[in-house]
Amino acid sequence: KISKSTAVGKMKRLSGRFAICCALAPTSTSCAFQFSPPAFSPQHRRGVGTDKARESISRGTYSNSRTGRLFVLEPSSLLEALEGSHLAIGAAIDSIGQDQAEALAGPFFGASLLPYIAFLYLLNVKENECPKGVVVGFATCLLFVFLTIPAAIAAKLLYGVSLADSDWLHGSAESLLTVTNLVTVVAFRQALNSKERGDIDAPVSSLSYAPMVYLVAGLTVLAGITAIYPALASPEVHTPYLGGFMDLNKDFVTWGRPEPENALTVATWIIHWTSLIEFLVAMGFAWRWADISGNQKWKGITWGLLPLHSSGITACAYHILYNGVPLMLPLQALLTCVGNITAAYAAYRLAISNGWESPYPNIPFLPAVETDPEEDNVTEEFSSLIGFEDLGDALAKDNDYTFLLKLFGGCAILSYAVKYGELLVDFPFEPSLGLGVTFVVLPSALNAFKWYKRSQDPSFEGWF
Repeated sequence: KISKSTAVGKMKRLSGRFAICCALAPTSTSCAFQFSPPAFSPQHRRGVGTDKARESISRGTYSNSRTGRLFVLEPSSLLEALEGSHLAIGAAIDSIGQDQAEALAGPFFGASLLPYIAFLYLLNVKENECPKGVVVGFATCLLFVFLTIPAAIAAKLLYGVSLADSDWLHGSAESLLTVTNLVTVVAFRQALNSKERGDIDAPVSSLSYAPMVYLVAGLTVLAGITAIYPALASPEVHTPYLGGFMDLNKDFVTWGRPEPENALTVATWIIHWTSLIEFLVAMGFAWRWADISGNQKWKGITWGLLPLHSSGITACAYHILYNGVPLMLPLQALLTCVGNITAAYAAYRLAISNGWESPYPNIPFLPAVETDPEEDNVTEEFSSLIGFEDLGDALAKDNDYTFLLKLFGGCAILSYAVKYGELLVDFPFEPSLGLGVTFVVLPSALNAFKWYKRSQDPSFEGWF
């Protein structure tokens, strides 16, 4: 039973075969589909009482002894009703606010914790001979997660906003993710360079956790200072991270639309882009490690990490749209959960391929033995630049310091281009879920297709 005031379109008779009912209420959307044989009165089946039926329909109701009051569409009204249902769904999506989106994201983030711990455990089994510093790098992500929680609570309690809308808290928290990926990249890079040079002794970071643990500790203290120092000065909700020292003077920026108050500073953008690119470099290192170690299952690690990279893309897309599409948050959480599961499964396949024996060999979807002769054939990689993931190869002659300097310099240029270039276009100021999803799907699909092509043809040169 739907009142005329809330009906999307005028419902009329379509046929005795099925009926579609759609309504848009102030706070909810409802659509009912009923497929059944004609349930009208015998008189109506014989064509008797048609005028009375039309009169009843014109009032927005149709009497039915078995189902009660029913709205029925005729073909001329079907398009109108479908358009109305589309608008209803759109209105329902638009009505989802920040708090609701965060509530939807919470269970996915919570469910992703155990798979990630499993990934760390399986990656670190002795049979894999994974460089110790790489394990420390991936494990530091847990530090980022746990230290981000108080920052998010502070943003909500102090200002009533999400963490992403308070730049000084946001930048300080996200810097820990940059630390995670930076340590992973540096440790992987040191191990790869040592193997390729044929060094007799492996680097200390490959044999011991200590060097990278000390590096993490130092960088974490530095990140903490960037949060504690402004906290002592009674910061406001949109106080810029690091004082916005890298931002252009507002009087200088005379082009495009005015920037929203919750726009990221250049420094915060650099943190996001470096995290994204560092992770892609780490994926490339895992791919190269497959050839150096002689076990092609390491390439499965690259594939397993792919949804996590898409999760990072989602975060950047969300900020490009000035945090205007709350449903991007549960999408990011979903990708994080899926990525942790696929990463754990890839690490499991790697471990059993190296001779590790599972303590639970009878789990149906986890093979006890991993054998794939075709994958075990090592394919020689060409040295051509294929994408960001090969920055480690392209800058192999640089030491760790110049490598990181060039990486951060390139990300700084990208950050300026995004922050001030998007003021010249309209779409960031007119955000939509479809646009946000497009920003995630397209680069993710290209990235996945690039790895697929590279697995088939090592000489393939990708697009980014």
